[in-house]
Amino acid sequence: MKIRLGISSAVCGALLAARCTSAIQLTITDANSIKTAASTAARGMMSYYKGNITGGTPGLLPQPYYWWEGGAMWGSLIDYWSYTGDTTYNDIVSESLLFQVGPDDDFMPPNQTKSLGNDDQAFWGMAAMTAAEAGFPNPPSSQPQWLALAQAVFNTQAVRWDNSTCGGGLRWQIYSFNNGYNYKNSISQGGFFNIAARLGLYTKNETYFDWANQMWDWTTAIGLISDSYQVFDGSDDTIN
Repeated sequence: MKIRLGISSAVCGALLAARCTSAIQLTITDANSIKTAASTAARGMMSYYKGNITGGTPGLLPQPYYWWEGGAMWGSLIDYWSYTGDTTYNDIVSESLLFQVGPDDDFMPPNQTKSLGNDDQAFWGMAAMTAAEAGFPNPPSSQPQWLALAQAVFNTQAVRWDNSTCGGGLRWQIYSFNNGYNYKNSISQGGFFNIAARLGLYTKNETYFDWANQMWDWTTAIGLISDSYQVFDGSDDTIN
């Protein structure tokens, strides 16, 4: 994962493409105008997606986009459905999320092993968490449910908490053979914090809140977040 901008480049590309052809008209006091503008942006974003055509892989955006950007896109489309009521993309969203869960239903598909980071996995977990919170239609009972998928991501990451360097935190990369394994970056910590805090609120289980607080305390203590709330990218754990 190489881009840390908080919004997927697929979304940015869709908006830029729309801007190049014609501006999206928006009246912020008119609900119909907002929905129309959102529909235009969603349609532009989905024009990048080829995973639902012959030869494509459900859930994945084509090169040069990264796996995490697909997770971010599906999460944004769940929000789109929740706010607009437009079900146009619901089937594609469900298919895409479920296709990428991996053999253990935790968003760790084997075809992403060579570059799989905790932050990448977190984006898919956050999409599942959004689906649970928004009441997005759950898959059939034979398939993993949205809440269970978010919990699975949390569970796999909690056991990766690493006290061997820097006094804690998560490494960027999950596997030691990947470049970046020695890096502890803010987005990996933030993704875990996000899922833990939201699971705590959703389930009322204090354990999730304990983990969220632990992550916040470590991230601020180590200096990844400054006293003025600057967020720094990360640190090599071999030198810090």
